[in-house]
Amino acid sequence: MKKKQLISIIVTGVVIIAVGVVGVATNAVSKKLLGDDTENLSSTVEKYISDAASSDVELPEEDFIGVINIVGEIGASSSQSLTSDSSYNHELYMNYIDEMIDSDDNKGILLYVDSPGGAVYQSDELYQKIMEYKKKTKRPVYAYFASEACSGGYYISMAADKIYANRNCWTGSIGVIVSLTNCKKLYDKLGIKEIDITSGKNKAMGAAGLDLTQEQRDILQGLVDEAYDQFVDIVSKGRNLDEAKVRELADGRIYSAKQAKENALVDVISTEAEAKKELTKNIGCDDDITFFAPDNDLNGFFNSLFGKIEKIMPKSNVELATDIVENNGNGVLKYYAK
Repeated sequence: MKKKQLISIIVTGVVIIAVGVVGVATNAVSKKLLGDDTENLSSTVEKYISDAASSDVELPEEDFIGVINIVGEIGASSSQSLTSDSSYNHELYMNYIDEMIDSDDNKGILLYVDSPGGAVYQSDELYQKIMEYKKKTKRPVYAYFASEACSGGYYISMAADKIYANRNCWTGSIGVIVSLTNCKKLYDKLGIKEIDITSGKNKAMGAAGLDLTQEQRDILQGLVDEAYDQFVDIVSKGRNLDEAKVRELADGRIYSAKQAKENALVDVISTEAEAKKELTKNIGCDDDITFFAPDNDLNGFFNSLFGKIEKIMPKSNVELATDIVENNGNGVLKYYAK
């Protein structure tokens, strides 16, 4: 890590820890003193952290196998909350792959997957970037599935030459979902009526205070079907399976590692150490070759810190309702296992 970046991270960490501790101890006082500025402080710090975590990767000055940790929900790193449980960093991994393409010291990639999936856009973008890496470098890409490798996590892994799965892994969930939360009945009880001034009858579809019309359901279903066809095609090519067979398997269900192997969705049931050993052997390198993952500890540190603070600070009913709408019914197209 560069010296200037390290100093900035340390300074930022000290400041945020101080703010967090004082905020927990004097919550009522801080609200009166800062008011809405606390929200501005949070957004400013979040942007700074995202920028720091997304900077260029300093690669090892020796032969190495690149590790991409697809852990947690897949999405745009900049949109993740400081309290998110996900350590996935999309910009970091996209930059990392570009740097590995240009590195003669890189000998291959290991995808470490422990994810329920996520956004269609980021899942496909990372998949395409890995395919670009393979085309340009002709180097091998292996995937190892930990506790779960579902939906978008499985989608990305279709770029792998070989897939290893832990015997307790759940995988599959090949499908697409759009979740919306309808609050119309609640609004009616509270005497609230949503009013949207739109340029067309379908512009406000999915709004929490409105029921979906059949036409709008058909529109959303069309988007889901199109993304699903893309997913089926990716699996068919990645696993060398007939499309009809993939559609038979791809009803959204989750498979155990044993079931996945029986249906040719994975290649080997093994430990991570065994997967690494096989990749090293394939490349023809020594057993002590470096497996290098870019430093993403910054996200994990602050996620842990703010997660603890969030659990201490009570939420109002409005905040709880907002969480439900934003996290469970935001209308984003996802390759995701519920």
